[in-house]
Amino acid sequence: MGSCSCRKRSAAPGPSCVADASARLGSLAVALATGVPGIASAGVEKGELVVRVGRDGLIALMTRLRDDPRLAFQQMMDLCGVDFPERAERFDVVYNLLSVTLNQRCRVIVTTDEVNPVPSVHRIWSSATWWERECYDLFGVLFSDQPDLRRILTDYGFEGHPLRKDFPLTGYVEVRYDVDRRQVIYEPVKLTQDFRNFDFVSPWEGMMTLPGDEKAHQDRQGIVAGPPGQAR
Repeated sequence: MGSCSCRKRSAAPGPSCVADASARLGSLAVALATGVPGIASAGVEKGELVVRVGRDGLIALMTRLRDDPRLAFQQMMDLCGVDFPERAERFDVVYNLLSVTLNQRCRVIVTTDEVNPVPSVHRIWSSATWWERECYDLFGVLFSDQPDLRRILTDYGFEGHPLRKDFPLTGYVEVRYDVDRRQVIYEPVKLTQDFRNFDFVSPWEGMMTLPGDEKAHQDRQGIVAGPPGQAR
């Protein structure tokens, strides 16, 4: 950890260093919970500072995490989504932050649904535009004040958001190249009957004797059916 005073830099931090780091992060969590409005909870989980905040308090919290010298989270490493369809606010938007100078990490979690947007943090970390576009593309999460909210991984005209739990495994359309029209076309997904019925039997297990293998097949039956210790 950044506050570790161990002389052997290559060695793993000792128990006292880990305890000191956890205590320091715990005090920072208390300071955030009492000093920043809109925070639902703040604590230390598995050596990381974890903060849950409402959408209205997100920008104030992120600004504090970047500018406070005790926190100094200069980088937003990534942003990801988690889908819980049974909840009213089904999406968790998770921000993973890194402090290079203090060698500590923070995870910020905010919840939302398909309609209410999450404030964009691209003015705090410019790299957020890429991650917010990805979260919008795959989960359908909206981000307000984001000037470039476009799909980034799926194709043009793609329907739906593929990482939602209720998105069909086969998708809605399939893509192929049409030789006659000389272009890529989109068609509704068509599954032939062979792909709908599965007997889960290996073709090798159900195979009978092939021409020319009659003797080998008989020998194999004799080994199985014969008395113990007797082989033909």
